[in-house]
Amino acid sequence: MLLAGGQGNRLYALTRRLAKPAVHYGGKYRIIDFTLSNCVNSGIDTVGVLTQYQPLELSEYIGSGQPWDLDRIHGGIYVLPPYQSGSGADWYSGTANAIYQNMQFILRYSPDYVLILSGDHIYKMDYSKMLEYHQETQADCTIATLEVPKHEASRFGILASDARGRITGFEEKPSEPKSLDASMGIYIFSTESLIRYLTDDNANPNSHKDFGKNIIPNMLGNGARLFAYPFDGYWKDVGTIDSLWEANMDLLDPSTPLDLGADWKIYARNAVRPPQYIGDGALVQNSIISEGAEIYGTVDFSVVFPDVTVEEGAVLRDSIVMPGSIIKKGAVVEYAILAEGCVIGQHAQVGARPEDTPDKDNWGIAVIGRGITVYPGSVVPAKAMVEEDWSTSGSKETEEALV
Repeated sequence: MLLAGGQGNRLYALTRRLAKPAVHYGGKYRIIDFTLSNCVNSGIDTVGVLTQYQPLELSEYIGSGQPWDLDRIHGGIYVLPPYQSGSGADWYSGTANAIYQNMQFILRYSPDYVLILSGDHIYKMDYSKMLEYHQETQADCTIATLEVPKHEASRFGILASDARGRITGFEEKPSEPKSLDASMGIYIFSTESLIRYLTDDNANPNSHKDFGKNIIPNMLGNGARLFAYPFDGYWKDVGTIDSLWEANMDLLDPSTPLDLGADWKIYARNAVRPPQYIGDGALVQNSIISEGAEIYGTVDFSVVFPDVTVEEGAVLRDSIVMPGSIIKKGAVVEYAILAEGCVIGQHAQVGARPEDTPDKDNWGIAVIGRGITVYPGSVVPAKAMVEEDWSTSGSKETEEALV
């Protein structure tokens, strides 16, 4: 059961009209591709994708599940939005409630175990090994854990466990963490235990209907067998602008332990595009340039998606440019994320390098929302979130005449 209905408020302009799991990543992927690929690579062939916020593009992208080999006659992939039942219609009111509302889907397949995942993390993981651990420990619930830096621990659910791995304590986003072992939001439940605790939780009017706030603490309080499953690979929660930018830049760093090679393939739905084209006089260094892109200017340490054009004399550095965007002649884009279909006008400036920003507190990644035009000669400062066409040097009519 894959939770993919989050709004992604901290991605601001990038998720105004798009569910967070459908956000582009790495030159050819969507974020959700990693979890779906992990499922099929782990031998899981029945997946329910729970959607809620802005589901249209995500549902269209998933389609029949063919790119992930999940277009099955029996099982396969199912998109599960909130729906009206005999007791009335209701939005998913929490992670636990979302699973509870789809209990009939789970029971339809009579599983011994249920794997619950999030659709907004970048990582590669074999869930079958976690299931083996769950069976060996005879656990009611197994939680995948990751050791996190101390300054980030308060963002996560933090666990304490004994020498055998049995969980002895759990705190959801504590202000004073007692441990650095964080829940990754990946759970395996024995089905009987899951149904019992979800049913009890649903009957509690004071519950937040959340796994971290309610289900896990209730299980611990009742003496259920909960075990931690340590994970030591690359994992990134791309829920903020900075983390999304960092996760893309990690692909350009040979020391990053995230290999997108053939041993554990990440599958995606990709339209057929012509090969990339690098023009005479173009300069490309340490970058990902996807198919269909045309580069005539300078690209350095950047991730360029399909059908992007960087015109002659334009400069792109330390940035992410999503499909179909155009950077016009003489424009400079630095430390920025451009969503799909943007146009950066001639001699415009988007973003800035940290060393060129006197006020360090006001430095950050500049973000241009989907389909936005930055008019010629305009300046978009560092850390700006642009959701409307941007002009800083006169009327749009005058600037259009400069193109």
